[in-house]
Amino acid sequence: MTAAAGAPPLLRDATADDLEAMRAIYAEQVLTGTASFELVPPEAAEFARRWAAVRAAGLPWIVAEQAGEVAGYAYAGPYRPRPAYRFTVEDSVYVAPAAQGRGLGRALLAATIERAEAAGCRQMVAVVGDSGNRGSVALHEALGFRRVGTFQNVGFKFGRWLDTVLLQRPLGAGAESPPPDP
Repeated sequence: MTAAAGAPPLLRDATADDLEAMRAIYAEQVLTGTASFELVPPEAAEFARRWAAVRAAGLPWIVAEQAGEVAGYAYAGPYRPRPAYRFTVEDSVYVAPAAQGRGLGRALLAATIERAEAAGCRQMVAVVGDSGNRGSVALHEALGFRRVGTFQNVGFKFGRWLDTVLLQRPLGAGAESPPPDP
């Protein structure tokens, strides 16, 4: 079942069949944008490894499908590898240029928040590349994130220094109670 053009997107778990479409969306951002600080798009095998690692951790990786095509994707990956961070995730949201401005990013992020909460996560962090990326900052703030800081001039891409804006949102009970024992 696919969504017709103009209809709300179909949000679903990403599958191996979606990898190349998602990688193409990400590659476009790596090559032309500042949301990612990568300089060279990952090869297909590396992108597949990243997807599999997120899924193996029991975390969401979602695609937005419109008219039978992957128009965007989002996921919540581990924030840091050390065990004390195990209840904190970092979100990533990417929408194909032709599909931007239609609410796909908002739908994807909202679904990712919901699924991360269901997975038992307690905090979600956003690390927005480039403090000039007002759209991404506004999207996160609209969905309950608050700014917690800015790392200034920590990335260098396209011949200029870039900041990262840090945002955070509690999930579920947040820090109001300890997480369940494993």
